[in-house]
Amino acid sequence: MAIARDHEARQYVLRTAKENDVKFIRLWFTDILGTLKGFAITEAELEGALEYGMAFDGSTVQGFARRDESDMVAMPDPTTFSILPWRPRQNAVARMFCDVLRPSGEPFEGDPRYVLKVALERAAQQGYEFQVGPEMEHFYLKSAEEPEPLDAGGYFDLTTTLDKGADLRRQTVLSLEEMGIPVEYSHHEVAHGQHEIDLRHTDALTMADTVMTYRQVVKEVAMGQQVYATFMPKPFENQNGSGMHINMSLFQGGENAFYDPEAEHKLSATGQHFIAGLLRHAGEIACVCNQWVNSYKRLTPGYEAPVYATWAAVNRSNLVRVPAYRPGKEDSVRIEFRLPDPACNPYLAFAAILTAGLAGVQNTYPLESATEVDVDALSEAERSKLGIHRLPGSLYEALAEAEGSAVLREALGEHTFNSLLENKRIEWDGYRFAVTDYEMKRYLPIL
Repeated sequence: MAIARDHEARQYVLRTAKENDVKFIRLWFTDILGTLKGFAITEAELEGALEYGMAFDGSTVQGFARRDESDMVAMPDPTTFSILPWRPRQNAVARMFCDVLRPSGEPFEGDPRYVLKVALERAAQQGYEFQVGPEMEHFYLKSAEEPEPLDAGGYFDLTTTLDKGADLRRQTVLSLEEMGIPVEYSHHEVAHGQHEIDLRHTDALTMADTVMTYRQVVKEVAMGQQVYATFMPKPFENQNGSGMHINMSLFQGGENAFYDPEAEHKLSATGQHFIAGLLRHAGEIACVCNQWVNSYKRLTPGYEAPVYATWAAVNRSNLVRVPAYRPGKEDSVRIEFRLPDPACNPYLAFAAILTAGLAGVQNTYPLESATEVDVDALSEAERSKLGIHRLPGSLYEALAEAEGSAVLREALGEHTFNSLLENKRIEWDGYRFAVTDYEMKRYLPIL
C-alpha cells in the first residue's frame, strides 16, 4: 500500500512539473544548525532523482560526515513538491525536501529530518501523534548593513505610518498559501520592526519542513522589496527578542490526548505529565531550542521571555502556558512552550521537545502548582522553596546541562548529539575569545 502511494506521489510530481513548465527543481535539506542547504536539478533529471536520489558531497555540510565518509544521497520526498511563487512562471522553479541517505540506501543518522522521524516513530509506538503550531517572530530591518528597524510600531499596530511591514506580511502570507501552507494570524509584534506570523498546526514533520520554508519565504519577500528580514533572536538591546512559541498537543486514535472535560483547564493527566517533562528537562534541551550565543540575550527578565522553569495559564513570561479552552473545541486544549527562538533547527527542536514531554508521560512526573506570581520579584530562597529553578543563562550553561542529558541524547541520537555539542563548544570559544564593542567602550577609557 505504501509503495502504491509513493508511486502515485511520484507520478503527481512528474505530471505537475510538466503541466506548470517547471524547468528547475531545488532539492532542499538541512544541516545540523538548521541552515537550509540544497542544489538544483533540471526537469530532465527529475524522474531519476525521484527513483534513485541524487549524490552529493556531504563533507562540507555542518554536522554531516567526515571526509572519508563524504558521499551522501539526497532522496526527494515527493509529498513536499511545491512551486516557488517568487520565481518566474516561465521555466518555473519548484522545491522538494530530501531525506539524506548513505550510498547503501540506509538513512544517515546525522540528517536532522531523520532525527525527527525517529522521535516521531518512538511516539507512534506509544500510540501518539505529535501536532505543533508555531508562532514565528522576526524583524524587518532597513538593511543588514544598516540594522535599524523598518518601523516604530508596537503590538497590533495597524496605522500605515507605523506598520510599514504590513505589505511584507501580506505578500509573505500569500506566498505561503500559494505553496499550500495555511496561516492563522499575522500582526505587528511588541518591538519596533518586529512581526509575527502564526502557522496552522499540523504534524511535526510537515511543520518542520514548513518552518524551513517559512524562513526562506520571509527573507525572499523582504529582499524583493530591498528590506532585510532577520530571525536573530535578540538584535536590539532594549527591545523584545524574537521567539518561536510552539503550541503543541498529542493525539491518540484521532482524539486529543491533552483533553479531559473534568480537569482544571480541561488538561488531562497526560497533558500535565507532558508539561512536567518539559519543566524538568528544559535546561537539558535549551541548547537545541536556543542554539546561538545571541539566543540567551533574549532569555532575560522584563522582555516576555522565560527565565525560570515555571508554568501558568495566563502569565506570558512563564516557560509553559496553557491557553484558554474554547468551549466545544476539544482540539483547542494545548500547551504553549515558550523557550525556542526562530533561529533554531526545527527538526532537532521538535524531537527534543517531544522526547522531554514524553519522558514526563512515561515516568508520570508530578506537575507542581501553577506559578501565577511574578517570579522575578521573589528571592532565591523563595524560588527554591517553591521548587522553581532558573533556565540556562548562556550557551555555556546550556551546554553544561546538555552534556549529561540522557533525554537529549535519546532525542538526537549519538551522532547528532555529539556533533551538535562539539559545534556549539567551538562557537562558545569563538565568542569567549572575541573582544566586543561593549568591552572597548566600558574598559578602554578607565583601564
